[in-house]
Amino acid sequence: MKQEQDYSRDLAEIRTMMERSTKFLSLSGWAGIMAGIYALVGAYIAYAVFDFHPDGITDSAFAAGAWSTGLLNIILLAAFILAMAIGTAIYLSSKKAEKRGETLWNATARRVLINMAVPLTVGGLLILILIAKGFIGFVAPFTLLFYGLALYNASKYTYGEMRSLGLIQVGLGLISAYFVGYGLFFWALGFGVVHIIYGIYMHYKYER
Repeated sequence: MKQEQDYSRDLAEIRTMMERSTKFLSLSGWAGIMAGIYALVGAYIAYAVFDFHPDGITDSAFAAGAWSTGLLNIILLAAFILAMAIGTAIYLSSKKAEKRGETLWNATARRVLINMAVPLTVGGLLILILIAKGFIGFVAPFTLLFYGLALYNASKYTYGEMRSLGLIQVGLGLISAYFVGYGLFFWALGFGVVHIIYGIYMHYKYER
């Protein structure tokens, strides 16, 4: 009986070692929570301060000719939120990796980044084209769509829950593309509320 228990324990340890070598497990639940908070604050600023709420595919107040005014403010705000989210994720994930006795930047982390890079790069370029053509209403839906595809694509190298998160973001992006006038609402829901719920779930499941 004791020998069987030893075998089971050895198999569990081997399974854990294999999982650590093939999956990136240093993602912090708190990073998701903070990213969600940043997104909600950013959405509020865009709506209340910069009056950004396109009610259709095009919006005269934020058309291509307004690069130096409202549209530039929205782009800078989005860039700042992205930088804050990435910076927070790197810091918290590095602390988690250090606690686990691992390095944050390893072969698995590189695979995650590479698999996310293609959808995010394509999506980013497409969004810039849409902005240049004045199709402002499609910016929020396409950010959700390509972000979701990036998460789904990279999920095989990290927690399985990321696949579900990616599918949720894709679904919200598709719904948002249909209800264009509610793009900012769906953006706040996807990047804000969903991220916070996901982060809380991951924290209580893997980090407590």
